[in-house]
Amino acid sequence: MKCKICGEKAIIHLRQHNLALCRKHFIEWFEKHTEKTIKKFDMFRRGEPIAIGISGGKDSTAVALALKRLGYDVRGIFIDLGIPVYSEYSRNLVTNFSSKFGIPIEIYNLKEHYGESLPELAARRRDKICSMCGTIKRYILNKWALEIGAAALVTGHNLDDEAATLLSNTLRWDASYLAKQNPVLPPTHPKFVKKVKPFAFFTEREIAVYAIVMGIEFSKMSCPFSKGAKSLRYKHVLNELEVQSPGTKLRFYREFLKFQKDYLKVQIEEPKLRKCKICGMPTTLEVCSFCRIFGLDRKED
Repeated sequence: MKCKICGEKAIIHLRQHNLALCRKHFIEWFEKHTEKTIKKFDMFRRGEPIAIGISGGKDSTAVALALKRLGYDVRGIFIDLGIPVYSEYSRNLVTNFSSKFGIPIEIYNLKEHYGESLPELAARRRDKICSMCGTIKRYILNKWALEIGAAALVTGHNLDDEAATLLSNTLRWDASYLAKQNPVLPPTHPKFVKKVKPFAFFTEREIAVYAIVMGIEFSKMSCPFSKGAKSLRYKHVLNELEVQSPGTKLRFYREFLKFQKDYLKVQIEEPKLRKCKICGMPTTLEVCSFCRIFGLDRKED
């Protein structure tokens, strides 16, 4: 198969776009469309600090590199949750990535800061570990992004993620979540940083190919606690549809965004936020979820 632009050997066939591209023109296409998404949704501008939580996976490393190559001021952070084998493996990948591509990445060790790793917290509290992990990472990422004065907090969410979330919310007709799902999540409080998804229109495959051709060594290991996640089932269903009808996921998400803009006018009453009495971050309760996870409210007493 030959590149549609130059006639050289193609490295990828993008069936949903009816486009075959060589290495050079795939990189150009990928970065051009990343920039197009950033501008279309007014995510951020050059000269502004951009915060990225870098896990060592293909999505977060690829988006960090693409933004750096496009001339943005990229700052990264890796949150070491203390998961045996997995966290050390990911941390090594992230530090190597930082050195190779010259992207500054802060290593944030959860146990050093709060005295317990994620598995230790899970054993003590007996809570759902994925929910607790999400709360911890969101809190740390937002707080760190505020501290560095970031214009936006970039996440590596891709088209597969967005389509799976959309399918889940549609099947449940969750109007509040449907109204909010977007490549840009505006802050609802001065202490919340805007969240953006520059890769929202790229499939996992496209991102993986970009990471490989750019020489990124990324993690192929799944978190040991993520088995059985519902999102994986939705992704499987959508992948089956994609095989039969290329472009299904992209059409599903793009047409939803048009529908959302024109017709989905749900009046969402944002919760009233107050200062957490422990850390001062926004919360609906007297003590925020993060501080309660670590028992900081009990220590205060």
